Amino acid sequence: MAGVSVQRQLAAVVAVVLMATAAEGFISRKTWSAIRRADRDGPFVGLVVPNAYEMDPVLNSPAFKPSSNIPILDVQGRRFRFGTIGGQNVVMVMTGLSMLNAGLTTQLLLSLFRVKGIVHWGIAGNANEDLQIGDVTIAKEWAHLSLWNWQRYGDGAENELPLEAAGDYTRELGFLNFSDYTVGKGNPELSANTLNSIWYQPEEIFPISGTPEERQHAFWVPVNKRYYKLAGKLEGLELPACVNATTCLPRAPKVTRVPRGCSANIYTDNASYRQFIRSQFGCTPVEMESAAVALVAYQHGIPFITIRSLSDLAGGGSSISNEAATFLDIAAKNAVQVMLKFVPLLGRGEHADI
Repeated sequence: MAGVSVQRQLAAVVAVVLMATAAEGFISRKTWSAIRRADRDGPFVGLVVPNAYEMDPVLNSPAFKPSSNIPILDVQGRRFRFGTIGGQNVVMVMTGLSMLNAGLTTQLLLSLFRVKGIVHWGIAGNANEDLQIGDVTIAKEWAHLSLWNWQRYGDGAENELPLEAAGDYTRELGFLNFSDYTVGKGNPELSANTLNSIWYQPEEIFPISGTPEERQHAFWVPVNKRYYKLAGKLEGLELPACVNATTCLPRAPKVTRVPRGCSANIYTDNASYRQFIRSQFGCTPVEMESAAVALVAYQHGIPFITIRSLSDLAGGGSSISNEAATFLDIAAKNAVQVMLKFVPLLGRGEHADI
């Protein structure tokens, strides 16, 4: 009987250990403990940045002071950096390139830590020919432009899309007809294009304020009204115009709030497409992450804003329009400078973001 009792005790211990391990998922108990300890300094402003060259100027700035509690915490391939900017507690994370990385990283940030708002920054292509390289744009709303319904050849604007009647797709947002860009389209025999048209689609979203599995849709996602208003205080900020002693921009870059920014899993270096999305959607900054950050924050009800410095005129068209490699450094530093000035404006209270 004693042997049976011992076996039962061992089985109970094993069961408890297995249950505890299962409850941890892919995050160890040691990491969860560190997360809880780091979170004591919250709530934080979440700082979300795509790449190292857009993050390194922050790490090298005296404005960013690493935390003495837990300065760095690595979780599931992401490194979270804790500190302060202008007395504001922040947690910073680099996403990597693309909508997928930006969305996953933002979700992980919000799932692990007490975040009261998100500030996202980086460089962007430019679709607005009234602006120049180095200008820092702050868009009022963002859209994801690489969710499409690609129409079959032979159908036109009057033809219903597959699954449109079920509410899966729509023709409300407009389309790009590839035949409109065929060289020699004046000749009907040459102008037809079997690629036909793509129709832009809104994202399916599931806000925390909604009912699970009951989808809603979002195309234009607005930034936080208060954040956008605060950003207006930076429009007179002086920004550097020269990369070095011999390479300068025609004028000093400026900070400007604009109506719309657009993201897609596309590096846009085509003038025709730039002109199309500018006329169709009113985009100014065009890049690969902001709309993903916006969509995740929007579904969680977390305030956010994006700061994007223009590194090139997408597709070229002027003497300095396509010099992303030349002006990458100054564009990245300008975005960082504006971010470092913006974060202290948010205030330190838990509900200062509302």
